[in-house]
Amino acid sequence: MSTSPLPSSPSGPTGPQLSGIRRFVRPLLDALALLPRGALAFGAVAVGRENTGRTLLRAGAGPAEERRAPPRPDRVRVMAHAALAVLLGALSLVLAAVILLALARGALYGLVDRGPYDASWGGPSRAGAWLAHFAAAVPAGCAALGALHGITALHHRVTAPLRGERRVRWALPTALGCALAGTLFVVAFVRQLP
Repeated sequence: MSTSPLPSSPSGPTGPQLSGIRRFVRPLLDALALLPRGALAFGAVAVGRENTGRTLLRAGAGPAEERRAPPRPDRVRVMAHAALAVLLGALSLVLAAVILLALARGALYGLVDRGPYDASWGGPSRAGAWLAHFAAAVPAGCAALGALHGITALHHRVTAPLRGERRVRWALPTALGCALAGTLFVVAFVRQLP
């Protein structure tokens, strides 16, 4: 009988490999934490703590930079990235609300709406209305989950200069466009409310 410890999981270029669930959930949590992290980073830089702001933005040194000193972050650059993180974080919260709405009005439709279902999608039966709302909510929820993953990846690409890396040209215009689209969505949604 062997008493040797179990072999550890292989390490990747950025640390230990994450399990499938963690690889799925971690970017979602990162996207939802962008708003408070961006606000805290902005405040930290405002009081002269640029490195703290950079750490809050998760723009620390990558594996290639661990061997050399990371670049000294410019105060204005870190503040601009923190403001952009706040905008992307607000968009992430809007997407989280879409996921909750898809869950409540889709998968749980028959529990949150007692009827009558005469004017509902899939009505007049409760089962038909529930099935129709579920079929519409699943793609919307999946798209919102994918968008949250995309926001996390976009934030990583936008903060590349804070790590001393080159930023891809499309990252900053895409982030600004996403923030503008999220703002327009919220304004349109609020205007349609009674």
